[in-house]
Amino acid sequence: MGPRPPIGIHRYIFVLFQQKGPLGLVEQPPTRASFNTRYFARQLDLGLPVATVYFNSQKEPAVKRR
Repeated sequence: MGPRPPIGIHRYIFVLFQQKGPLGLVEQPPTRASFNTRYFARQLDLGLPVATVYFNSQKEPAVKRR
């Protein structure tokens, strides 16, 4: 399923890390609004990212019938 932003333009960012070993249980952050990738990587001892990619997505306007 592709991205479905509710309104406006949203940026989606994927960051790939090479794991040094099994991670075990990873707690879900309470909100994405204040998510810090550097802090997350430091907590799990992931090191530097090996790849990143991002794209913008915008909700298409509703189709209007004539």
